[in-house]
Amino acid sequence: MWDVVALVAVAVGVLFWIDTLRARERAVAAGRAACTRYGVQLLDDTVAFAKLRLVRDDDGRLRLRRTYAFEFSDTGNNRRRGAIVMLGGVLADLQLEPYPLQ
Repeated sequence: MWDVVALVAVAVGVLFWIDTLRARERAVAAGRAACTRYGVQLLDDTVAFAKLRLVRDDDGRLRLRRTYAFEFSDTGNNRRRGAIVMLGGVLADLQLEPYPLQ
């Protein structure tokens, strides 16, 4: 009996890990696209995991809400912060720290 429980726990862990990697890849792509759109540079070409929560979507279903932080530069010699919120595997929100337009 415990073998089955352990096997199910490992399978759930692997599925969670794969889902997290996919969400992170989508967050990186969203960050790149936003930086390109606004003419800024995505620093380190990556995002960092910040927060994980269970929330309900518009249809009332439970989803994982993952928040990722990233840094970008508008001049090339400074660092500004941004955040990406993924609801399941879908981009829910993207925020950039305000910066002066040139």
